[in-house]
Amino acid sequence: MTISEPLDLRLPTPSCYADPERAGLDADAVFAGMTEHLFFTLGKLAPTASRHDLYMALSYAVRDRLMTRYLASLEAIRARPQKTVAYLSAEFLIGPQLNNNLLNLGIQQEAEEAVRRFGVESLQQILDVEEEPGLGNGGLGRLAACYMESLASLQVPATGYGIRYEFGIFDQLIRDGWQVEVTDKWLKGGWPWELPQPDEACFVGFGGRTESYTDDKGNYRSRWIPAEHAIGVPHDVPVLGYRVNTCDRLRLWRADATESFDFYAFNIGDYYGAVEEKVGSETLSKVLYPNDGTDEGRRLRLKQQHFFVSCSLQDMLRSLDQRGLAVENFADYWTVQLNDTHPAIAVAELMRLLIDDRHLTWEKAWEITTRSVAYTNHTLLPEALEKWDLDLFSNLLPRHLELIYEINSRFLQQVRLRFPGNDAIIRKLSIIDEDGGKAVRMAHLATIGAHHVNGVAALHSELVRTQLLPEFAALWPEKFTNVTNGVTPRRWVALANPPLSSLLEQHVGSDWISNMENLRKLEAHQNDSGFLEQWGNTKLTVKRKLSSYIHRHTGVLVDPASLFDVQVKRIHEYKRQHLNALQIITQYLRIKNGQADGMAPRTVIFGGKAAPGYYMAKLIIRFINGIAETVNADPDMDGRLRVVFLPNYTVKLGEQVYPGSDLSEQISTAGKEASGTGNMKFAMNGALTIGTLDGANVEIRDQVGEDNFFLFGQTVEEIAALKRSGYRPWEVIDSRPELSEAIHLIQTGHFSNGDADLFRPLIDNLSNSDPFFVMADFADYLRAQDAVSQAWSDRSQWNRMSVLNAARSGFFSSDRSIQEYCDHIWKVKPLKVDITCDVR
Repeated sequence: MTISEPLDLRLPTPSCYADPERAGLDADAVFAGMTEHLFFTLGKLAPTASRHDLYMALSYAVRDRLMTRYLASLEAIRARPQKTVAYLSAEFLIGPQLNNNLLNLGIQQEAEEAVRRFGVESLQQILDVEEEPGLGNGGLGRLAACYMESLASLQVPATGYGIRYEFGIFDQLIRDGWQVEVTDKWLKGGWPWELPQPDEACFVGFGGRTESYTDDKGNYRSRWIPAEHAIGVPHDVPVLGYRVNTCDRLRLWRADATESFDFYAFNIGDYYGAVEEKVGSETLSKVLYPNDGTDEGRRLRLKQQHFFVSCSLQDMLRSLDQRGLAVENFADYWTVQLNDTHPAIAVAELMRLLIDDRHLTWEKAWEITTRSVAYTNHTLLPEALEKWDLDLFSNLLPRHLELIYEINSRFLQQVRLRFPGNDAIIRKLSIIDEDGGKAVRMAHLATIGAHHVNGVAALHSELVRTQLLPEFAALWPEKFTNVTNGVTPRRWVALANPPLSSLLEQHVGSDWISNMENLRKLEAHQNDSGFLEQWGNTKLTVKRKLSSYIHRHTGVLVDPASLFDVQVKRIHEYKRQHLNALQIITQYLRIKNGQADGMAPRTVIFGGKAAPGYYMAKLIIRFINGIAETVNADPDMDGRLRVVFLPNYTVKLGEQVYPGSDLSEQISTAGKEASGTGNMKFAMNGALTIGTLDGANVEIRDQVGEDNFFLFGQTVEEIAALKRSGYRPWEVIDSRPELSEAIHLIQTGHFSNGDADLFRPLIDNLSNSDPFFVMADFADYLRAQDAVSQAWSDRSQWNRMSVLNAARSGFFSSDRSIQEYCDHIWKVKPLKVDITCDVR
């Protein structure tokens, strides 16, 4: 239930949304807006304002201009109801907002002029102040952010639903080569982009019991009586499209207690008990991804998922009520996209709301649910396909478990009709996993309740159909489809790489930003030596900027003219940062042994966080830093090899790394990476890829051409054959002298200050089991790296390959991805928003 119903005052709506004093987009108007907010909002005078004050003032002034479009967009969907996208995601890694909004409004130069009137040298000094929102972790959250921006840019009405985390996953420090996690207090300085909406809060229940009863029509019903409640308070973040009036919203839920302070407990001296409920409830939105290595951690994570999903679905139902639309038509006005399995409880929660709160029949509720819900699978890794212990689930969500049992019973009856007498398939497809401890399989629930299930790259979608969920695909082949991921060119080229953006505008026109296929026009310049030199100089400019950042933050001096060889992503064994590290050791040994003829001078750059409880990933970070310490201190490496680990990799840092990269390392084990999106950002900025046939690498190679991609490694089929034949990595090591020499050097403690035991767990893992086939791919990886060096030696040819990578990257725009979702899965259309009127 919602906490309060809004009053219907029947006020006339405005004929337009243009406030002449707060909608102006010229430098004078922006300066006036900043001055006003400094004085009235922040209580500061310009002469004493800090850079943070100026950042806040400029942000508020920009937000004023967003409100014109934001309110008009809300009114448009109220006045002309049509299907709206509800994008449910546990993460939205939206990155800094100020510059993105300046770009989309088209007022970057005007803002530059306005801040200079306050005595600031450049707008960049103000942008550097902005704290990055800790609302996401990796590719999943960044994809959600790109999709929200593309939805608005394509003028599609949408709301992104998630959690307003008080603390991000963590800030990463590197101490003595090890990752150290510290609290990410991203809200400490205030966040000007959110609009709290306490009057639209929702109640969410947990625990308790259910009881059955008969309603006044004689129908059997079940009633949930929760043992505890939390309140979800929405905070709205405007999401503006590029040079359009559409401004969608990101609605993030903050958890509050139903009773914040117990006066009786306080008065009898129980001071902790007086605020216990407040502390317990507010924990729900404290931190992104609590450690699920403990029972309490798992309980909190499940509570978080139910909390934001329930609030979001209640909000959608309330929107129908406010517009006088029948709940039976829910699927005509909302399409609910589940971004991975975290929001999969939505299937059961929507059924509960429709049956228990709205008193619909099972058949009608199931029809609505299966018409409105769609599910995106993002992983093939078993540990990432969420399963919840049955006892935990029953204790926390007893009514939902009843509904899941009924969904499962009805579904399995269909399976029996299709596969009579096949108990093995029944066990495999059941939502309830009965092998070992009983558990609820959330991917199964999402698949059964969704009208479409999509993977996020062509290869990944094929593996979902043939390996992950083959029996489901046999039952419902029409459900399964593919939408290859994409990234927004606004942030990842126009914002991140102004020199390249300017060059592109000069040669293909300004509309490439919203129509990436126009970059194909660059192909006409691929043999123009003057253009190729200009392209190379543009790349060198951004590499110098990255070199300066590296020196300031790590103390390592790097040569911007060297090959910048980059691997930035979450640290995980399947992503194989340790494969890259091993080839660095081989290059190091070649230099030491006088065998480095033809080797390109390289700066190898790593970045990424390891999950706090993932020891092997944290050991890989220590391994990389041990190699960096040794290599960078050796005078034989000067001008030939440098290794850098960039701490605390974020969107903000990515905006410097992607433009300044020459080589993109996409070296995951084939069949393990669902898609990847970093690979797309590198390609858009003209980096060449060295990679396996995994995830979206396959499609990148198809698009840019096999001659412009450095391919290596076992295929999915070859890895499967290796497994069947009995893979023995120690035999591979013995047969490869360079690999054997590298392993031996590690074992002597050469990269660990003489500690021969430090990296033993890593070497034992690679030598004995090698679950991600690092040893199997090493020799071919080294061959591909030699091909990279050879290509780098002909700089004009390298620049040509770089141009073709950028020119053919248009397919990987998130605008294309969202258009495919709109056309094939959601069946939604754009809704143009008009804010024009005659202001006198």
